[in-house]
Amino acid sequence: MKLVLARIDNRLIHGQVLEAWVPNIHANCIIVANDEVAQTTMRRLLMEAAVPKSIQVIVNTVEAVAHLLNSAELGDARVLLLFATARDALLAFRAGAPITTLNLGNMHAGAGKLKCSCTIALAPEDIEDLQALEAAGVEIVSQCVPTEREVAWSRMLPKVKGEG
Repeated sequence: MKLVLARIDNRLIHGQVLEAWVPNIHANCIIVANDEVAQTTMRRLLMEAAVPKSIQVIVNTVEAVAHLLNSAELGDARVLLLFATARDALLAFRAGAPITTLNLGNMHAGAGKLKCSCTIALAPEDIEDLQALEAAGVEIVSQCVPTEREVAWSRMLPKVKGEG
């Protein structure tokens, strides 16, 4: 198994992932790590139905995904790992998911969140979770689509903190 992209995208599986990221990174397996979606049959089935049959889709809890990524079960799969939240990514990492780089794709605005790019809005707990991942050695970048340049998430923080 090769983890070709770990990404936070609160929309999880959607057109941008399927049409831009999958072909760019040559993923043949998409794994969604989210406890809520794993336990909601209709959401899980809708995501699975949206993906071409040539791509394996796995939707499971964060902990189960972390264990799966460390098993031999995925063989030669090229995995695109999707999280809905920074908390899911942190929990997966702490459970042993082999994440070295984390892509911030889409984290939508909401109550108590501060907008730091056109696609990224962070709540205080998101910042704490991302800081914990970074402190553990995970490189965190923002890149909405493959054709955009990666931006280190630390360059976005002054906008969040009101420093620039």
